[in-house]
Amino acid sequence: MSQSDHRKLKRFNLPGQARELTFSCFKRRPYLSSDRAKEWVVEAIQRARETHGFQLWAWVIMPEHVHLLVLPKHDNPDVGPILSTIKQSVSRVALDWVRSHTPEQLENFADRAPSGKVSYRIWQRGAGYDRNLYSPKAIWNGIEYIHMNPVRRGLCPTPLDWEWSSARSLFRRGESRIELDRASLPAKGDG
Repeated sequence: MSQSDHRKLKRFNLPGQARELTFSCFKRRPYLSSDRAKEWVVEAIQRARETHGFQLWAWVIMPEHVHLLVLPKHDNPDVGPILSTIKQSVSRVALDWVRSHTPEQLENFADRAPSGKVSYRIWQRGAGYDRNLYSPKAIWNGIEYIHMNPVRRGLCPTPLDWEWSSARSLFRRGESRIELDRASLPAKGDG
């Protein structure tokens, strides 16, 4: 998908529909490889959840992207503010850390516009990937897809072995960095 395609993403902010969200690091670089960076994402997700009141049904942090499956509040189904809260929070702390600890690496985050203006980015430009999920089957397929991401990439043998996802929360309550809103999840056998 080109950068212009990202800017043209049409979001369908429909009340009562779950949303599968994917957002990637700038130039798909593995900026989230360290546990420190992954923890910044965890903290940002928790902050966004407190701020925007969405239900969290699945998540995974990969070295160069993040997947979330959320159910926004019925009276405010717009996911834009959720993504902004997460991405801006991580960008701020990550770029501050780079400036303080490894300033020689700052150039890796530079995004030069044709005008010559330089912005420093953690995240790829644009809205990322966004998909509405409206049936329990689609929701559970999305959860499985998210949890299998690190397995498909060869980062771990099973979803439960990746500590940077919600698989443990779903199958072993209390063992995840962020607990899921399990009570609001639709039953697997529904529709």
